[in-house]
Amino acid sequence: MSTAPATPDLQLYPHHGILSPATKTARRKRGPSLSRRTGQSGSVFQQNQISWNPAAPAYGRFWVDFPEGRKRRVIRLGVCATRTVAKRKLREHIEAEGVNSEATLISTTTSGTTFREQAKVWIASLATRRRRPVKPATIFGWQHALDKWILPTIGDMPLAEVSNAALKLLIETMATGGLAAKTIVSYSLVPKLVVASVVTADGEQVYPRKWNHDFVGLPIIDPSEQHRPTVTKDKVCELANHSLFRFAVLFSLIAGTGLRIGEALAVKASDFADDFRVLKVSRSIWHGKEQSPKTPSAVREIDIAEELAALVRDYAKGRTGYLFATKSGRPLGHRNVHRAAGVGVHALRRFRTETLRRAGVPEGLIALWVGHAPKSITDLYAEGLKNDRAWRREWCDRVGLGFSIGLYGAIKPSPLQLQQAA
Repeated sequence: MSTAPATPDLQLYPHHGILSPATKTARRKRGPSLSRRTGQSGSVFQQNQISWNPAAPAYGRFWVDFPEGRKRRVIRLGVCATRTVAKRKLREHIEAEGVNSEATLISTTTSGTTFREQAKVWIASLATRRRRPVKPATIFGWQHALDKWILPTIGDMPLAEVSNAALKLLIETMATGGLAAKTIVSYSLVPKLVVASVVTADGEQVYPRKWNHDFVGLPIIDPSEQHRPTVTKDKVCELANHSLFRFAVLFSLIAGTGLRIGEALAVKASDFADDFRVLKVSRSIWHGKEQSPKTPSAVREIDIAEELAALVRDYAKGRTGYLFATKSGRPLGHRNVHRAAGVGVHALRRFRTETLRRAGVPEGLIALWVGHAPKSITDLYAEGLKNDRAWRREWCDRVGLGFSIGLYGAIKPSPLQLQQAA
């Protein structure tokens, strides 16, 4: 006689065999995802045809993503001899349009980010990015271009719509505003960089663009028409001999070495070697803050003529910190220096380059002294010459300054001049 299996007493085991009611969880709505798609090749057809007709036009259809959903698109493929040829044409079209790419999916389904929003994100990333962080002066210039011209013109456009038509509108606006060709070209780079800054997780551009410079009307820069102010020898002599002592030394140093204004304002007595005959450039000043020089090539050694070295030696005695500083020890401001000179101080740097050219100094040595990068393989091969101090000194003595210091080079400054320089 079979015995039925014992049933547990539910009073002793109240939860035995009883399932708790299922908990309802809100299902998350899944958006478009390329990982759930294998791509599409589309389909081809002919109108009013039972079998394939080699003489009838063929059509292709495929799906396209939009923010509101997927929509079917139909295109004309023309006359195709076989169905296989029609399918191949359709695949080529889909590939060219990037319909199956992740970048296209993101750009067509995400909510419309405006150019203004992405520009803010892009600007914030420039100084801290790992590869080639951008200098503060460059960021300042790009931010000015955004605030003054770009954002008022195209800032509220959806980023996906910023293409050649938007760039054309911006260029026309800047040209009407009277900007120079060089400035327009420089400012036109900013919207390109902002659009290109949006990338997928794989680093592919979400909004790839093929910029048409002819269509947008990007001006062609004529180097002969660019404004490059320089100064004459008489003007340099005037600045070196009839300015306040502090500025006279500063102007003489720039005109006699080719330093950039930021590099000159960052000079300290400890940067000189060989009795002030060699200056080691390793820092720069921008908006009162110390930073690295403009480019890697700007970190260099500059040989100084004895006449200028004697002047700087006298000026540097007893000074600590920056040589050209305020009473509080902060470096002089760029604007104060330009105001004291009455001309753009960069013109003194051009004067030094002209002086070196007239003296026939080798181009590689000129590039070293003014801080320009090598331009050819030959320049790279000859880089070892920059370590030949005797050869550099020979050329430095042969060239000289190209102007006369006179008053301060032969005579020490008077007590009044020292008081003015303090």
